[in-house]
Amino acid sequence: MFGGGSWSVIILQDWVVAGTLRQSIGGRDLSRVSPAAYRWAMCRNIRTLHNFEPHATSDEVHAAALQYVRKIVGTTKPSQANAEAFDRAVEEVAHTTQHLLDALVTNAPAKNREVEAEKRRARYEARA
Repeated sequence: MFGGGSWSVIILQDWVVAGTLRQSIGGRDLSRVSPAAYRWAMCRNIRTLHNFEPHATSDEVHAAALQYVRKIVGTTKPSQANAEAFDRAVEEVAHTTQHLLDALVTNAPAKNREVEAEKRRARYEARA
C-alpha cells in the first residue's frame, strides 16, 4: 500500500538571530540560500524513523510532520490566514505518521541511532 520503501523525515534546526527565525542544516545558515538550493537541502536531510531503537519520539514524529507540511506548502511559516489550516495539517500528518510507525512490522534488527549518525558523517566527509 505504501510502496515498500523506507519512511523518512526532514529535520531542520530552527534558531533565532536578531529577532528573525532562521534555519540551519549542519550549522549552515539557510537565510541566504536560494529557494531551489533550500528545497534541495531539505531533501538531503530526510531521516528514517522506522526500525530504530529506541523508537521515534513524539517530538521526532511532530518535527517530521512539520517539515513535510512545510515542503508541500513551500514555506516555513504560513500567513495568518492559513495558520489554522497549516497547524491542523501538521497535527493530522503527525497523528497518521505515528499510526503508521506503530503498525509497521519488520524482521530486520533495529538500527542504532548513533551508528547510523556516524555512517552519515562518514559519507559526508567522503563527499567533502
